[in-house]
Amino acid sequence: MSAEAQAGLGDRFGHARRTFRTWRGQRPFWAGMLTVLGGIPIMYFPYANLTLGSMTIRMATTAGAGSLIIGVLLVVLGLTMWFQYHSRIFAGVAAILLALVSLVVSNFGGFVIGFLLALVGGALGISWAPATPQAEAPKGDAGEGMAVVPPVADAPHQVAGANDESGTSPDDGTNGRHRAG
Repeated sequence: MSAEAQAGLGDRFGHARRTFRTWRGQRPFWAGMLTVLGGIPIMYFPYANLTLGSMTIRMATTAGAGSLIIGVLLVVLGLTMWFQYHSRIFAGVAAILLALVSLVVSNFGGFVIGFLLALVGGALGISWAPATPQAEAPKGDAGEGMAVVPPVADAPHQVAGANDESGTSPDDGTNGRHRAG
């Protein structure tokens, strides 16, 4: 490869990397990744065979089909968090519930590895929020632009909110009580 070809490859790689970074920042990427990674051991371990010398240990359980369904659903929920990120709260709650069910159904949730990954992934999916553009901070004083209301001059005692007309001010004679009619 020539130097020019490598430079072109670097530009394409850099562009792909920036595009992926932008795509990743617009959705709960790590929540989906952990949920997908949590589903894999949950669906794999019930069907795995461990060979020690000439002895084969089979880790099959009576709920092998249930483990497979839970694992596949967790993978689908992780992909949902990536590609349909508007339903991230549903996917996160469902991932947490499936992770809890996998403790009973699937060898302690894929030997706790899948359980923890799916649980953290679901929690991240629920807590993720899209970024909002930040508004420019106003120049000058922090209190600038806020209206200052002077206290009522003939009030017997000055308290914060003396001009409050909600009916809970001690200055209007109700002493914090509301009337029903």
